[in-house]
Amino acid sequence: MKGVFPMKRRFAAVAAAVLLCAVPALAQDKLPPLRTGVDGTFAPHAMPKLGGGVEGFQIDLFTEVAKRMKRDITIDAVSFSTLIPGMQAGRYDFIAAPTTVTKERAENMLFTSGYLWTAFQFGIKKGSAPIKSWEDLKGKAVGISSAGSETDPTTTLALRKIGLRREDVTIKEIGVKRLDHVRRGDVAASLMGEPYRSQALALGMKPIVDLYVDKTPWLYSGLVVHRPFLKDHRDRVKAFLKATVEGNYLAVASADKAKPVLAKELAITDPKIVDITYANFRAETPLNAEPTREGAQNIIDVLAPAKKSVDDYIDESLYNEL
Repeated sequence: MKGVFPMKRRFAAVAAAVLLCAVPALAQDKLPPLRTGVDGTFAPHAMPKLGGGVEGFQIDLFTEVAKRMKRDITIDAVSFSTLIPGMQAGRYDFIAAPTTVTKERAENMLFTSGYLWTAFQFGIKKGSAPIKSWEDLKGKAVGISSAGSETDPTTTLALRKIGLRREDVTIKEIGVKRLDHVRRGDVAASLMGEPYRSQALALGMKPIVDLYVDKTPWLYSGLVVHRPFLKDHRDRVKAFLKATVEGNYLAVASADKAKPVLAKELAITDPKIVDITYANFRAETPLNAEPTREGAQNIIDVLAPAKKSVDDYIDESLYNEL
């Protein structure tokens, strides 16, 4: 959630990503079920049902598509970050989730014609001075936790999405309680993750850029070590990763154990915010703690644009050994 800015309606075309492959010709009555996946917490496209399972527009749409093809269909509700790798690995025949067309994706996948238009509306908080264009943001203060923190490079990415540079605003270090600073007017905007994102929305703040809704590939957390340390302590690093993976699986499998920890560590007292934060954790946390190359590339483009190779920055061999 990125602040309280201008009212402007934009439209984004959404297309379905499809990976085509040659398959043996089978009789109509022997065709296997279609396999696809959705982002299970991205309402109204797909969302949990109170009685279990998922529902939503994408569920209804592709259930009907399969029906007209006289095929069964299996729909997995997973994190969006796992959908494209899952399709490329052959787990899914296609992706049944809104997927923005990018140059990199178009080079590796085939997209259908757009079948859905999504309207995004940006607004300003009632009583704020009117902002008539992106240019009006220039010179205003934008808050980050601290230099070098996750919010630092992510803020650069968010500014780029609205056509601004870091030099166009004043970057201000305000600590982790960024919502309080935005409410007081110390800064015009700041990046906010859960639970503060939901708290800000509940207060009537409107996002100018929402990397979560946009499904922007990113590495929001990770284990960072020097290569010499990894060489000398490989078993120790691998043990840490293994424990992280086991913790992720335990947290996803047991809401009763995970929610009290979230509430305590993030100082959340509102049960609704705890539920939203836990749902966000389940949807967005890669269970195997594995970084996506697309997310890593976005970070490299922000921090080290002159050096483009992902392989210079991440080591995937540890995950292959687990």
